[in-house]
Amino acid sequence: MSRSAISVPSGGSSASSNMETSSTSTFIKTIEWDMMDKAKFFPLSMLSSFSVRCCLFPLTVIKTQLQVQHKSDVYKGMFDCAHKIYRSEGVPGLYRGFWISSVQIVSGVFYISTYEGVRHILKDLGAGHNVKALVGGGCASLVGQTIIVPFDVISQHAMVLGMARHGPKADLNPLGIDTSPGRSRITISIDIAKEIMRRDGVRGFYRGYTASLMAYVPNSAMWWAFYHWYQDELCRICPPWVSHLLIQCVAGSMGGFTTTILTNPLDIVRARLQVQRLESMKVAFRDLWREEGLNCFFKGLSARLVQSAAFSFSIILGYETIKRIAVDERYKQNIRW
Repeated sequence: MSRSAISVPSGGSSASSNMETSSTSTFIKTIEWDMMDKAKFFPLSMLSSFSVRCCLFPLTVIKTQLQVQHKSDVYKGMFDCAHKIYRSEGVPGLYRGFWISSVQIVSGVFYISTYEGVRHILKDLGAGHNVKALVGGGCASLVGQTIIVPFDVISQHAMVLGMARHGPKADLNPLGIDTSPGRSRITISIDIAKEIMRRDGVRGFYRGYTASLMAYVPNSAMWWAFYHWYQDELCRICPPWVSHLLIQCVAGSMGGFTTTILTNPLDIVRARLQVQRLESMKVAFRDLWREEGLNCFFKGLSARLVQSAAFSFSIILGYETIKRIAVDERYKQNIRW
């Protein structure tokens, strides 16, 4: 995240990195892994992640349902989708698959530990901060997706089960799950997991794993790299009195916006592989192109852009705030809010 990093051996009494001198003071632009109290960082990070997902999960449901529908058979767009779900199922409909998806909080700990750990290793090897961000983000996503894909598969099946109420019955319940009124979400989720195991064994929980890696590893790598780059550029053009935390949040949103546009078709393929049980990425791409043509680059894009910008802003707000709270006392005087 630093525009001008100064490498200092870690562990020294005055050790610090990513220091920048402005017209007013010297401050640390990036709080590094070895500067933080992990006992504070991890629980606060999990709490922040859970809070963000609680607030923004409906956008994930809307995005997923828009991606798996055939053309515009069910919904005309993001607002139409939200309106129909709310009118039919109320607020609970916007939280389909939430508790299964919330396992991502655990995978998030491994994700951020991998990201920060890889950055720390690369820093010792003398890598530039953009390289650290790119490689660290890719490695973090690889670890995170390996943990979360099974829960993602279950969650996305749960998300789309209610779509048949809002339009023509497409192949949105390929597992034949009983969705009779009165059945709890937990029971339905358990039935989904049992049916996947019965039909495909453990491999069924990793359906779309390759597509997930192809969508999210470059997405994560680019997002962190763009986040650093946008932050540096904003720091360069903004007056010193502008909040550094605000600059970081805006940089996160801009990074999310950019990567979302670049990776949208891959995310659609991933969602369809996991929900519609297609045979391969080739089949998913072929069907998507036949149905949508060039529109495949824009399908569900508005919902993804809103989701990505909101998630990126919120996650960076929580992440960078927690890093400031968890930073070791000896660095606090060099932290700028």
